[in-house]
Amino acid sequence: MVENHDSTTLPPSSPSTLPPVTGAGSTLYLAACSGFINNSAQIDLAIERLSQTGYSVQNIEATQRRFQRFAGTDGQRLNDLHQLLEREKLPEIILAIRGGYGAARLLPNINYRKLCPMLKESGSLLIGYSDFSAIQLALLAQGQVGSFAGPMLGDFGAKPSSSFSMNEFFSVTTTPNRRLFVDVPQQPSRGEGIFWGGNLSVLSSLVGTPYLPAIKGGLLFLEDVGEATYRIERMLLQLHQAGILKQQSAILLGNFNMNGQQDSYDEFYNLDTVINEIRYLTGIPVLTGIPFGHIRDKTTLPLGFPAQYQAGPEGLTLHFEGYPTVNATHLQAEALQM
Repeated sequence: MVENHDSTTLPPSSPSTLPPVTGAGSTLYLAACSGFINNSAQIDLAIERLSQTGYSVQNIEATQRRFQRFAGTDGQRLNDLHQLLEREKLPEIILAIRGGYGAARLLPNINYRKLCPMLKESGSLLIGYSDFSAIQLALLAQGQVGSFAGPMLGDFGAKPSSSFSMNEFFSVTTTPNRRLFVDVPQQPSRGEGIFWGGNLSVLSSLVGTPYLPAIKGGLLFLEDVGEATYRIERMLLQLHQAGILKQQSAILLGNFNMNGQQDSYDEFYNLDTVINEIRYLTGIPVLTGIPFGHIRDKTTLPLGFPAQYQAGPEGLTLHFEGYPTVNATHLQAEALQM
């Protein structure tokens, strides 16, 4: 995962000028465990859209923290998780502000013994991707806490917003079972297991640590951004040689957003070449085309929950079940696209 961002200090966000939504909406708590959003207007628009949708947005002050390249010191970012332990009722949604880097620094100090049971009992939806995958994977490894690969605060502040991303987010987080069809021809196969994974760079960095889930027979999902083909192969080989890939029922790949990169030694050595090599080495299905990653139009995927798939020349169908949702009664989905 390759990202480059300049660090600056932002002025405090201005309050929304739109009238508040009335009714008992869901609480949405912001967690800044990695980097910061370097655009105050994007922050304002995201909070405005979420508020108008009917979410009670909490911990907004976390969007203003800056320390080096991080959204605050390690202690401040860790406290975004630990201050949840002091609450009588956890928020319905815990939304990552953005990725970047920094979550791995927090993993040894998270109070998994207290936090994991609280998250499971409350049914809170923990949502994010990119570097936030480290938090999601660690919670799954340490306490079997599921989460969602989905848009972060910055995505909600995109201008214009992605209708596909917003519709997928709202639909998945408010509907107890979902079906995703991917119109990309696949090699015939079918299977089931725990759907898990996240960012390839982050996940591979956790090999050999207690923060990588030990899931057998799973459906392993992977995505990344800006990595050269050989680096993607190297990370996949690490997972293979560590015995992780062969323990899965299937590998499912999202978008790798390689920005047209071409290997300088062999222009025909590309992602398809790597995929074929992994299929050969592991002997398990490698499915492609999942609409998720560091892209504008992304779906929302339950992680750490049961799923089934069927693949063939006509495409790929995924069924998810058993994940928590929020009540949509007092929410206005159309506000996410204002």
